[in-house]
Amino acid sequence: MTVNFAILGAGRIGQVHAKAVTSTPGAHLVAIADPVTETAKKVADTYGCDIRSIEEIAASEDVDAVAICTPTPTHADLIEQFAKAGKAVFCEKPVDLSLARVKACLKTVEAEAAILMVGFQRRFDPDFMALKQTIDVGRIGDVEMITLTSRDPGPPPYEYIKVSGGIFRDMTIHDFDVARWLLGEEVDTVQAAASVLTDPKIGDLGDFDSINVILTTASGKQCTITNTRRAAYGYDQRIEVLGSKGSVSAENHREANIEIADDKGYLRPPLLNFFMSRYENAYANEIAAFVDAVSNRAPTPTTGQDGLMALALADAALKSVEDGRAIKLSEVLG
Repeated sequence: MTVNFAILGAGRIGQVHAKAVTSTPGAHLVAIADPVTETAKKVADTYGCDIRSIEEIAASEDVDAVAICTPTPTHADLIEQFAKAGKAVFCEKPVDLSLARVKACLKTVEAEAAILMVGFQRRFDPDFMALKQTIDVGRIGDVEMITLTSRDPGPPPYEYIKVSGGIFRDMTIHDFDVARWLLGEEVDTVQAAASVLTDPKIGDLGDFDSINVILTTASGKQCTITNTRRAAYGYDQRIEVLGSKGSVSAENHREANIEIADDKGYLRPPLLNFFMSRYENAYANEIAAFVDAVSNRAPTPTTGQDGLMALALADAALKSVEDGRAIKLSEVLG
């Protein structure tokens, strides 16, 4: 079965998914929708697809699935629209910035028996998948403690920060999803600390740029997350998992996997400096997994419920900072 796609949104992430769709066996890009004609034309010319409106795509019989890559405030409405139109839906995180709105959206998806996959691409990174497999086969015993390090080379534009929902909902949400994936248990309590250390303007906009979070499950497993909007040395993405029988870690990706030794010491090339290059393979694997789920009418590997739980952890982290205490996840989930 070939899954015919339309992509909603031809911006940066839409272009990433257009490339992934067109390089995935069993997937075919039919159409692109974007209110900016020039941007839509760039994708259409590159990949040989039509330019259509969102309404035209919803009514198109030659479209099986859509990838929603539009601004966050449009996600929930579009998920509902295309679920009702009988299309399989892939949506970039988050479903919405409001837990109540996400819950309502997921009820519509369930009522329509629609396929929905939420985009958490880090689960599909080859190194992280190998790390998870090591845990699953019992090589390091029972998971006890996890450390997730995610540091961006620099902050996004101020205009984006204004509408992002804040660092916990925009950046740390990926780590919250990875934490749930690796812990194997739901998180019980969230303790967070947040500061403005890299750019006072980010604080003026009501956000933070430097955070640490400790997640604890009911059985006592812990995950520590550290994020910053500034890492002068590149895009820092690492995982370490400590188990009862050993540990497993995933290290950073560099421009080249070499090391030079000379009279100046040991030197290695710099880290990759952008999330789209670091996670290029992950985005491709993610779309391939979605195509497989659609083709086989199988459950998607990342679900609307995963999107809901990651957002709940983000809300709990923000509340922890505001209240200066550990927050039970049940306090925000209701």
